[in-house]
Amino acid sequence: MADAVSLKNQGNDAFKQKDWSGAIDYYTKAIELNDKEPSFYTNRAQANIKLEAYGYAIADASKAIEIDPNFAKAYYRRAVANTLILKHSDAIHDWKAVVRKNPADKVAKAQYEACQKMVKRDAFLKAIEIADAPSAAVGLDLENMIVEDSYDGVRLKDEMTQEFLDDMIERFKTGKKLHRKYVFQIILAVKALVYDEATMVETEVAPDHMLTVCGDTHGQYFDLLEIFRLNGFPSQKHGYLFNGDFVDRGSWSTEIALLLYAYKMMYPKFFFLNRGNHETDDMNRMYGFEGECKAKYNERVFKLFSESFSALPLATLIGSKYLTLHGGLFSDDAITLDDIRKLNRHNQRQPGQAGLMMEMLWTDPQTTPGRGPSKRGVGLQFGPDVTKRFCEKNGLEAVIRSHEVRMEGYEVEHDGRCITVFSAPKYCDSTENKGAYINIESDYKLQFNKFDAVPHPDIKPMAYANNSMMSMM
Repeated sequence: MADAVSLKNQGNDAFKQKDWSGAIDYYTKAIELNDKEPSFYTNRAQANIKLEAYGYAIADASKAIEIDPNFAKAYYRRAVANTLILKHSDAIHDWKAVVRKNPADKVAKAQYEACQKMVKRDAFLKAIEIADAPSAAVGLDLENMIVEDSYDGVRLKDEMTQEFLDDMIERFKTGKKLHRKYVFQIILAVKALVYDEATMVETEVAPDHMLTVCGDTHGQYFDLLEIFRLNGFPSQKHGYLFNGDFVDRGSWSTEIALLLYAYKMMYPKFFFLNRGNHETDDMNRMYGFEGECKAKYNERVFKLFSESFSALPLATLIGSKYLTLHGGLFSDDAITLDDIRKLNRHNQRQPGQAGLMMEMLWTDPQTTPGRGPSKRGVGLQFGPDVTKRFCEKNGLEAVIRSHEVRMEGYEVEHDGRCITVFSAPKYCDSTENKGAYINIESDYKLQFNKFDAVPHPDIKPMAYANNSMMSMM
């Protein structure tokens, strides 16, 4: 027991240093020496929550409850994890248990009340859901919308211009906003562009051209600009593919979304956007993008963004060699590229809890063969044998995906056939990771580039998320 406690304490030290993976290793070793101490499991659960491995956190908390049904911290951890994956109906029972066991815990009581509201809200939204709801653009008279003389930015006409882009970049650096007319105009233009693209866009890299693949940017605007500073701004000869999760968590999500959309307007054939699991309504309500849209613009802006997100392609095939999608591979070996091509994403605005779209946005690789339950509590995990079979069956060199922090910004797994790229360095100001991007020229060799986070104004991540979420992060 003394050795186990020593390992737990080393795990606590690693946790304080924000070394979540190191902390998990120590807690796991402590559990191997003594698997009857519930606090070892709840500590590991908290580290898993930091790594967004909510499914693992739920499993650890459940084990702690099995050992000690009166251990309030275990119910708390499980409630947090279920809340963070939007399983409010599951979370509410644990919040209630925490309040019952610790009636003086004001934080738990507030979380319980917030969860009750979320359950009611979810039920209300489901009840009023309309399959073919009218667009938020109905009644929006852009042609006659006045841009006041006091607006100090460059004016936008029918086509995106470099002058407008340059001005936009500088405005956002200094905390200024675009005029609402231009926000509406950009979102509607890009919604129309991406709606007409295939569910799996197929592109080639021509001689003397380059395509850069970026992973999650998560509202970290100043780190996005660092990519462009280091690697070059988009142009007709230098295309970019942003592989989902542009928004949420970071507090400049509207700035990133609008800048990426403006580049899509400027270079529609050379600038590509894949949908991520955070380009969805339920995640945007929880993790800040909805709140940010309302704070900086208005609710209609969020609704139009939501419509445009549901129109985004789900994958991009680069040179018939690299399938690029946000999450990963599938629960069924029978799925092929043709199944992605045939998928009508416009029939299903949100990914739901099952099916091809959900798996493309949510799944993760694992080191062991076969398939396993998701560490996130949503989707599944796939092993190197699954990746090998998929690549061989579809004539691919590799699958490029994002969706997960990697400490070096990228990781090559599954014998080189599964590549993760993540482009939000020092993620949420709390993880000491680098960012990365991949350059691909006409020889289709992958060139990996790492970069560090840059300073940003003193606005914390999740500044626009709901208050109950902030207290759990």
